[in-house]
Amino acid sequence: MSRTESSPSNHSTITAVIADDERLMREQLRARLAEVWPELEILAEAKNGAEAVDLVKAHRPDLVFLDIRMPGMTGVEAAREIVQLGGDDDDWSGCEIVFITAYDEYAVEAFEQGAADYVLKPAERERLQVTVARLKKRLAARRDDAAQADVPAAPAAPIEQLLKRLATQMNPAGAKPMLRWIQATVGTSIQMIPVEDVLFFISDEKYTRVQTAQFEALIRKPIKELLDELDLELFWQIHRSTLVNTKAIAGISRDFRGRQLVAVKGSNEKLEVSRSYTHLFKGM
Repeated sequence: MSRTESSPSNHSTITAVIADDERLMREQLRARLAEVWPELEILAEAKNGAEAVDLVKAHRPDLVFLDIRMPGMTGVEAAREIVQLGGDDDDWSGCEIVFITAYDEYAVEAFEQGAADYVLKPAERERLQVTVARLKKRLAARRDDAAQADVPAAPAAPIEQLLKRLATQMNPAGAKPMLRWIQATVGTSIQMIPVEDVLFFISDEKYTRVQTAQFEALIRKPIKELLDELDLELFWQIHRSTLVNTKAIAGISRDFRGRQLVAVKGSNEKLEVSRSYTHLFKGM
C-alpha cells in the first residue's frame, strides 16, 4: 500500500485505488495511468480483494481498478462489497469499477453490460486511453443531477447484475439456484410466497419485510443474502435496505429535497432511492 491515512476524494481531483496481487502489474498500471491520465491521483494499492475493500472504505475514491482473480477474495467479490459500501454511505455515492484481467471472456462480459470497464493485462496505452475516456464521461454523468422526469425509460443495467454473472462464470459449480419461493411469517402462520408476487423487500436490523399487493410478511433473510439468490433483472436494489420488483414500478418522482421516490403498483408506499442507485433512472 502506498498510503495508510484516510483521504476521501473530493470534486476537484479524481482519485483511484489499484488492486492486483502481482506487484509488477500494479507498477505497470500505475505507470501507464500516469502517461494517459496525469491528473489522476492514485491514493493506495492493495494486494488482494479484502485489502481493496478496506482501502476503498478508508479513502472513498472515485475509481477502483480490480484484478479479477486474486487470492482469498476475488476482484468480483471485492466489487460486490464495494458496491454495497456505496449504498451504505449517505455521504459517498460509490465509485466506478474497472476490472483488470488476463481473461478475455470476463472482460467482454463486463464491457457488454456497460456497468464497468476493463483493462486486459498487460495494460496497453491505446486501450487504456479508451478506458480513461469512458471513465471521464461516466464520472461527469455521475455528477450531473439534471435528469428530471416522472417515469423510467431504458435505465442502465445495475452493476449488481454484472457482478453476479461474473461470479457465476468464474465459479459455475458453486452458483446458487434462483429463489422461486419465499417462506415467510404472516401473522401466526407460515406462507409460501411466489417471488414474482413480491412488490418489494425492505430490511431493518432484524427482519426483512416482504410486501405483496395483498399482505406483508416477515423473513430473517437480509438484503445481502437476497441479492445472491434473486434474479437481479427482476429485482433492483434502490437503497441499502430496499429491493423493488421492476415489474411493479409505476413511476418515479422527486420530493421537496430532490430525492427520487419510486411509486409501486398495488401499494400506496413510495420507496426512497439512495444516491448510489439514482443512475438506474438516468435518462428519464
